[in-house]
Amino acid sequence: MPFLELFDETLDINSTHNYGLSVQISREGLAFTIIDDTRNKYILLRSFEADNNRFFNEDEIKEIIEKDDFLNKSYKKVNIIIPTSKFTIIPSPLYDPARKEDYFTLNHIKEENETVAVNKIPEPDAIIVFSVVSTLLELSEKFFPAIYPCHHIKPLLNQSGYYSKNEQGLYVHLHLEKDYFNIIIIEKKLLKFINTFNYRNISDILYYVLNIFKNMEISHDTPVYFSGHTEKYDDLYSGFALYLKNIRFAEPSGNFSFSNIFNDIALHKYINLFSIINCE
Repeated sequence: MPFLELFDETLDINSTHNYGLSVQISREGLAFTIIDDTRNKYILLRSFEADNNRFFNEDEIKEIIEKDDFLNKSYKKVNIIIPTSKFTIIPSPLYDPARKEDYFTLNHIKEENETVAVNKIPEPDAIIVFSVVSTLLELSEKFFPAIYPCHHIKPLLNQSGYYSKNEQGLYVHLHLEKDYFNIIIIEKKLLKFINTFNYRNISDILYYVLNIFKNMEISHDTPVYFSGHTEKYDDLYSGFALYLKNIRFAEPSGNFSFSNIFNDIALHKYINLFSIINCE
């Protein structure tokens, strides 16, 4: 099991009542961060990933949570993220809570083991309607009661909105999970495009993205921000560098800082986990 742990020397397991905890739970893995709320500084990151491109089952995730010394403590505040590929966005003025499953099934098939959940977002003023594997939702409710889970698009849109303010033209953001990716396009603070695509290889990602560029007449000089499961000079980066001239990595930004222990890791991989506190 690939495992990453970074912690600041000031971390105190007996002071978690002064800390904030953010946890991302999925079959791809489990990761969590701790922020010292008095200093607004991140002081711990732990990440567990499944071996050899496989996925965790619910029992394995449960075992990780039960055995972890920090995940069983009490915190000043807690955020839970459950990333999934299946979601849709409804403008708030058009949203009817009684029809959330109808909205979802307009674009997706609801499986028997899924529960439909919702998140409200301020920009754009909309509702995210998404599916959660029911057993993952039950795990979240068991170990973190009274904490409503957040879809990963919520912090991702928040960060995209932040970065887009510094771009004169289009802002394009590509976020990769293990078997799907999200693409977000913002122009002059307006969300122009958002979608999710499943992929099997890098060629699939290139095909979808370059077709979007073609159909929307986006220049290949336009900056493209990457986050998630990619890094500089990997196969994905190298593939896109043949076509796009301005590839950047979107690191988490907000009213927080990082301990020096984070200096040498790719923060863009955990952008949603670190930036979820911007959505509180």
